[in-house]
Amino acid sequence: MHPVLLQFGSLIIPSYGAMAAVGVLVALFLAQRTARIAGLDPSKIWNLCVLALFAALVSSRLLLIALNWSALRLHHSWLLALAMVHHPLLAAVGALAAALAALLYAHRQQLPLHATADALAAPLALGLGFEQLGALLAGSGYGTDTTLPWAVTYTHPLAALWSGAPLGISVHPVQAYAALGYLILSICLLVWLPHRRQSGDLAGFFLLGAAMILFLTEFWRDPEGRGRLLGGALDGPQAAAVLMVLAGGGMLTERKAARIETEAAND
Repeated sequence: MHPVLLQFGSLIIPSYGAMAAVGVLVALFLAQRTARIAGLDPSKIWNLCVLALFAALVSSRLLLIALNWSALRLHHSWLLALAMVHHPLLAAVGALAAALAALLYAHRQQLPLHATADALAAPLALGLGFEQLGALLAGSGYGTDTTLPWAVTYTHPLAALWSGAPLGISVHPVQAYAALGYLILSICLLVWLPHRRQSGDLAGFFLLGAAMILFLTEFWRDPEGRGRLLGGALDGPQAAAVLMVLAGGGMLTERKAARIETEAAND
């Protein structure tokens, strides 16, 4: 595939970073629309998204520096290469930091949490779809070996250097599977947003849908560096998907119970 999108002499623009940046911009602009539909202030949602993104980037890079500090002390120039490193642990830490920053900002600005989460559901799914397209080009989170006609083969040395992708071997384009799943999820959530019965429904279904995509696509991803739990029955991302299902199911159950109580009180 193509880990380098453009190159001008020694200046390299990585495909992963470029696609992730496009995904962020598209998600930010979509969030302006979903915020209005959800009855929220678009400017506050914009600030929340930017703050969450900054928290995710800073936390994941600081963790990477901490884990590689002994090597970086000896080779300071390697610091510039950290931006090319992608790992599920970094993504998890970044996601947690982003969620915490978003919660703190929403609380300070008195944004309703359930409505805010609904407004962010479709943009976040769309952004994840673009991120997976970038991963497909870069070889990050590559798939297992396959002989299927739609298999992809990485040949660029930087795909191996940056992402550890195997060169010259046909693998599942699992990132494309995930990207398609996130795109479908985003469209469904966007269509449903104006018709939701109560705040929090979309956020709950986003967690369930994203968890299903994450859990299923892991079966076609190479297990290298993704962790093994319960004797290999689950890997790290699948364990995270289980937690997302519990969180999404809990949110939907809570909101349903609250709706039933409200309807009973009105009767």
